[in-house]
Amino acid sequence: MVHEKSTWSSDGPGWHRQCRMQCMKLGYPGKFNGPSGWLAHASCVRQRGVVLPIVLLIAAMMLATSAIWFETSLASARAATNVRDYLQAFHAADSALTLCERNVLAMGVDANIPPPLAAGEPVQWKLATAFEAGAVTPVAQWPEAQAPQCLVEAWRLASRANATAYLLSARGFGHTSESQVWLQLELVVEDGAIERHWRRVAARPF
Repeated sequence: MVHEKSTWSSDGPGWHRQCRMQCMKLGYPGKFNGPSGWLAHASCVRQRGVVLPIVLLIAAMMLATSAIWFETSLASARAATNVRDYLQAFHAADSALTLCERNVLAMGVDANIPPPLAAGEPVQWKLATAFEAGAVTPVAQWPEAQAPQCLVEAWRLASRANATAYLLSARGFGHTSESQVWLQLELVVEDGAIERHWRRVAARPF
């Protein structure tokens, strides 16, 4: 009887043994002896060829998800820091404004001498040099920030001769000097009556 020589293992027994071990690790139950073993090995290789793109796709999706999560975390941290700075600056300016109001009212009661009056609504608070020169610090220190400042300006209302108006401008700071909140209070004193008009300055003057 003439036996045909099989060519399925022409690449060498070592290569065949290595591929057989890899397919067995993947759980492929086929046998690898004889010509039918080549078909089993080819099926195993095809399965590995399908699994590899799926693994790469899953890895790419995990990397993309991690990158998005990282960017979202950074944005949330920056937003939280900005909110904290704003609240700190707002409370500092509000405290300075309250203390300045008390000082103005106390000074007007104790010494019935009006301060220098300006024609029209004062604008000195919009000038950096004038504000720095005339502003006071009602609070000597403020936690983790520069002490807030307050400038008091007075003028006489044209339509109300007996009334005296005061414009109080307060500046509070956050964690850095660039984080600022400006608040203003208009006080109108007339015949013992006091009117208060509070407002927030949307854009810092300087």
